[in-house]
Amino acid sequence: MATDEPPARGETPERESGTCHLPIMSTTKSKMKTKKEIASTIESIKTRGAWQTAVKTYALELLEDMEGEFSADNLLNGAANWNDYSYGGSALIYDADIAERLCSPSELKRKRGGELAPNARESWLDCQARALSQAARCISRHA
Repeated sequence: MATDEPPARGETPERESGTCHLPIMSTTKSKMKTKKEIASTIESIKTRGAWQTAVKTYALELLEDMEGEFSADNLLNGAANWNDYSYGGSALIYDADIAERLCSPSELKRKRGGELAPNARESWLDCQARALSQAARCISRHA
């Protein structure tokens, strides 16, 4: 049986059976936002750095190209995943264009405008797929 006194140091508090200590979540569904509302929310996000700016740009482009209601399948536009979307030509296709969007000016200079790979494990299309995936999460977070 629980008392009004706090437990002594090192002891765990006793709990009455049948009580829930988790916050109660609302069961009412929130109204689905329109594409315009989602876009304005995403546009208002302050970015710090080239990568975040690129993710924001991709998110706005994905929203613009999306047809119908928001869903992951509608964002992917028929592709199985973001790698297929990127490699399938649904986004930018040239390394120089992808590098220009994803890199800061100093990094773009180091990568010779996209001639060099972004890192040892990825191509520019892989980096773009990663940024697209983050953009999709950004959209779903604000939808």
